[in-house]
Amino acid sequence: MIVGSESGTAGEYRQSRFRTPPGATEVLLVRHGESEPAHPDRPFPLVDGQGDPGLAPEGREQAERVGLRLATEPIDAIYVSTLRRTSQTAAPLAARVGLTPVVEPALREVHLGEWEGGLFRRMVAEGHPTARRMSAEERWDVIPGAEPAAAFSDRVRKALGNLAAAHPDQRLVVVAHGGVIAEALAAATGSRPFAFLGADNASVSHLVLTDTRWILRRFNDTAHLAATFSTTAALPT
Repeated sequence: MIVGSESGTAGEYRQSRFRTPPGATEVLLVRHGESEPAHPDRPFPLVDGQGDPGLAPEGREQAERVGLRLATEPIDAIYVSTLRRTSQTAAPLAARVGLTPVVEPALREVHLGEWEGGLFRRMVAEGHPTARRMSAEERWDVIPGAEPAAAFSDRVRKALGNLAAAHPDQRLVVVAHGGVIAEALAAATGSRPFAFLGADNASVSHLVLTDTRWILRRFNDTAHLAATFSTTAALPT
């Protein structure tokens, strides 16, 4: 991080401001819009074993709002995961700025094992003992068959590191998932694994990635979604 004093009049030094380091990559992490509700009798379709709901009507409206919010930013590339809720969220912004989103499979959500297809939401809502243990231990892999915690962490870190290496001195929009965003921000700050879990749908978080460190500049910005201040968040998947 570069912090330098800024000169005002003679003998006056203004409070320093953040400056993006040369060669760094700015990443605007957008959580996808609200997805379709889960129903016990209608599991979500699966893509590579992971639930793939589309956006709910509320999610499509959120996608339009985040697209309008970011359309005036200088953006060099847009990345999405293999799951359609990310590409559907990115579509309004992509149309406004004339970019084609690039699919990066490593940005997909954490694999929830036997709780894929929408079952995760039910288990959390009903307070299943494994769901309570998951929250207490801050580990996805207490769910039977879920992606190991270390593997998920490594995947997210490598995915963003590779994007940064490919885009020095550029700004990216990465439309991803609640679990992925939480993992990325935990990596940046050295926090507990679930410290940043619960970003709102269509919220914006901001990372600056350098060769030596990741810098968190903003978390869960939702000013484009409503005029009121919100203290609630949706489930992470």
